[in-house]
Amino acid sequence: MILPIYTFGQPVLRKVAQDITPDYPELKTLIADMFETLTQADGVGLAAPQIGRDIRVVVIDLDVLKEDMPEYADFRKAYINPHIVEYDDTKTESMEEGCLSVPAIHEKVVRPTRIHVTYLDEDFNPHDEWVEGYLARVMQHEFDHLEGKMFVDRISPLRKQLIKNKLKSLLQGRFRCGYTTKLLPRK
Repeated sequence: MILPIYTFGQPVLRKVAQDITPDYPELKTLIADMFETLTQADGVGLAAPQIGRDIRVVVIDLDVLKEDMPEYADFRKAYINPHIVEYDDTKTESMEEGCLSVPAIHEKVVRPTRIHVTYLDEDFNPHDEWVEGYLARVMQHEFDHLEGKMFVDRISPLRKQLIKNKLKSLLQGRFRCGYTTKLLPRK
């Protein structure tokens, strides 16, 4: 089932998400729905807060990039209770990012190119690994959602000032995108 994506301004996007246990109701269905929603919205990552759930679940599908990045062919994974343990700040990279919760806004964000993460897979097997490259960027972007942060929080104050009106338009529901969204209620 395709779920609505919560847009900038929704309180759930600013909450710190909670770890879940293996008995979380309908988890496999939720993950399948998140992948379906992600595919329909033409994204590469989706965090549970973006669909209104304050739990630590993220799905990433990089298969769409396989022509330019063959190493990501068939890459489609769910991350349960993920945490970034450490950032390797020895090398950073600036790259344009966008977000399904912030439609039509893209800004350059500087992030470390290598991170140490822990997470559980869909079978609740633990993983502890160093990740680098584009996957590390996507993980940082999505895992930020689990901490109540968004990519617009990581841009310079000047850039934030320059996009202030675009963010205001999002809050007012004045934007277009090709997927279903959940807006703030009108006052």
